Amino acid sequence: VPALATEPQFAQRLREHLEEERLLDGRYRLQDVPGGRVALPVLEEKLSQMRLPQEMPCGLVWIQDPIPSRAACRQTPAKKLRDELRRLLGESWSEELERDVPRAWQRHGDLVLLSEDSFRAALWEKLGPALWETVASALGAQRLARQGRVLPDGMRSPSVTLLLGEDGWVEHVDNGIRYTFDVTKCMFSLGNITEKLRVASLPCSGEVLVDLYAGIGYFTLPYLVHAGAAFAHACEWNGHAVEALRRNLALNGVQDRCRIHHGDSRQLELRDVADRVNLGLIPSSEEGWPVACRVLKRGTGGVLHIHHNVESRPTPTPVLRAERGSPGAAGSDGEAQHPTEDSGKETPGARIKSEWQRWAEATAARIRGLLAELHGQPWRTSVLHIEAVKSYAPHVHHLVLDLECRP
Repeated sequence: VPALATEPQFAQRLREHLEEERLLDGRYRLQDVPGGRVALPVLEEKLSQMRLPQEMPCGLVWIQDPIPSRAACRQTPAKKLRDELRRLLGESWSEELERDVPRAWQRHGDLVLLSEDSFRAALWEKLGPALWETVASALGAQRLARQGRVLPDGMRSPSVTLLLGEDGWVEHVDNGIRYTFDVTKCMFSLGNITEKLRVASLPCSGEVLVDLYAGIGYFTLPYLVHAGAAFAHACEWNGHAVEALRRNLALNGVQDRCRIHHGDSRQLELRDVADRVNLGLIPSSEEGWPVACRVLKRGTGGVLHIHHNVESRPTPTPVLRAERGSPGAAGSDGEAQHPTEDSGKETPGARIKSEWQRWAEATAARIRGLLAELHGQPWRTSVLHIEAVKSYAPHVHHLVLDLECRP
């Protein structure tokens, strides 16, 4: 490794100069060399550009056994990737190329899924197929794929390109549940983990579930594996997702407790079977509300879990707190709750924006009307809980409303 050797009293000033000129090789430590001097490792590809300050006497030496720096020892995969590409490209490396190198990605077993804005044409033109082999090696992967935009086909199909490897089938373990799917055909939303954990904790023993938008089993499986649901009807119209769902039910040993309905859930012929209905579609599951009302048990009703993206005004709005013992909404512990203005200490999980509450009440009224029209008699709807899953966009939140519906 090339280095500049100087007297100890000049080492700090020389280091500052090299860092400013982006000539210092941060992978290695400063080292003592014969003659009582200190050697600062420099980037070999930058030697031809090096202009040394005359006021600091120094000379070029070569270190045979450089000592890795502490930063290099704890080098992140992202930094390792950038350093390896910089080494390969030498003087061709530029800040523009560095902007194409991702800082984050999704990992599914031995496959790394890159973001759509990573590794655009310039790096490919310089390195060709070697680019993907280099990326995979630096990130410890065997296969690579790149995420594209979700296709507007009504199925939220991913636009994913396989860059390295023979197929896109991966396995992902989430809360003890095994999911397998083809990343080039199906999406896996890591951001929904909090809702999947919540679903897994619901008291569903002996219940029949209808999951109107089952996908690969994101929520169907937690209901069956952890929540104790006796049986599930899983509705899905994407054939690729259905194939993954079949595999996932078998992987988790619950295939005998689930029936898959492949097709448009709006045409579902089930009626009067469900204790609980999951409507996990965003930005809105509204088209599934009439179906959800039809499949609820006519004599006892049940609970709807309604997903929706709700927009909140960017201006400050009153903060509401769920107060126990009132006849309105209820929290996850099942106790009745009603939102009131909170001037005291905030409780995590208890803040409910006024827009969320208005949406929940409007949805409850709409479902109440659908049920009354369907059965020819009044039904009661009660807001049990409003769960904020994640921020979907600025001022837009993915919410889940737990709505109890009784005749």
